[in-house]
Amino acid sequence: MKFQILDIVPYISNPVTGRLVSPADRFAQTVQVARRAEELGFDAYAVGERHAGHFLSTSPTVLLGAIAATTTRIRLQTGVTVLSLLDPVRVAEDYATIDQLSRGRLEPTIGKGNEVKHYPLFGLDIARQWDLLEEKYELLRRLWREQSVSWQGEFRAPLDGVTTLPRPFAGPPRIWHGSATTLRSAALAAKWGDPLFTANAIQPRENYAVLIDHYRAEYARHGHDPAHAYVGSGSGFTFVADTTREAKEQYGPVYEAIVAATNVPGNNTPFRDIDHAVAEGPALVGSPQQIIDKILSYHDLFGHDLQSLSLPTTVPFEQQLDMVERFAAEIIPTVRREAPTTLWEEADPFAGRPAFARPLFAAPPFATPPFAAPPTAQPQLAHTINLTAPGES
Repeated sequence: MKFQILDIVPYISNPVTGRLVSPADRFAQTVQVARRAEELGFDAYAVGERHAGHFLSTSPTVLLGAIAATTTRIRLQTGVTVLSLLDPVRVAEDYATIDQLSRGRLEPTIGKGNEVKHYPLFGLDIARQWDLLEEKYELLRRLWREQSVSWQGEFRAPLDGVTTLPRPFAGPPRIWHGSATTLRSAALAAKWGDPLFTANAIQPRENYAVLIDHYRAEYARHGHDPAHAYVGSGSGFTFVADTTREAKEQYGPVYEAIVAATNVPGNNTPFRDIDHAVAEGPALVGSPQQIIDKILSYHDLFGHDLQSLSLPTTVPFEQQLDMVERFAAEIIPTVRREAPTTLWEEADPFAGRPAFARPLFAAPPFATPPFAAPPTAQPQLAHTINLTAPGES
């Protein structure tokens, strides 16, 4: 199995202490975690995109550019690029720039987003969110695969002989599709032979298994090689402690305060307390063995290739880094051995992209030392439980 860290860069106060980290510090922490994840052998780092609510991830391309400039190996992903809201021409330009900066390490995840307030903010009709996503994705594919593109659709002005620049570093990047509870994203991914990233956050695991099974069936029906029907899985928050009891005691009050204060349509978890979340939800909270068992139990059902986790950004930053290190040392080796995958290995059809050679070049001379959080800084909770909210992707 491969491993990704996802940060949607939430900007809320710690519900227990009331403390809030400045935007500048949160951005710096995001970049440093990506660098540390690369050093520890994580496979990918993802940045979310939000345009409503208390998040700082309104410009994921800027953050990914900063990460690209200070890393050399780790793959750069998104969680998700809200393509329904965006101009495919600009997406082609911006993300190809990241692909060039990273020398072929980009693999974005697209979706229609998990926030209903996105659509009026951009003057778009939420009732057309699926149509927007499908049309814009088809255009994005053409812009990255063809030159002198002429095109006409419903949601933007026609194109006549357009070639976007820069071009991707070495052919079009692989694109993942974020999915939550409906079959449409799974079907879109399967149609094009793309991988699927299931939210696996709020609904019971059986609901996500339905999406994955539908994806794999459609993938084969469209004539794609089932061996390459790669699946990623979210998990929500991660909290590693020596024992599961300690993890619940330390993180439970924060988790339960966030759940009690959250009332977002389509984004309400049924796991109301920490015991319920650990026992039946996808949260990776507990001892290293508890987390290993949780991931492998989901793998038994999903057969997924890529596991995502998000750090508990209410705790002191040094503690977050310690959790990244413990996850890499005490959890990843066992799961990799028990759940092998061909993703990002020689048998992967994208193995020809330069990202598979590591490293491609030395760290750039302008790379700065790792960010050290001020002694008083304490980041806010990452209320990130998915890539896209249930019922909306």
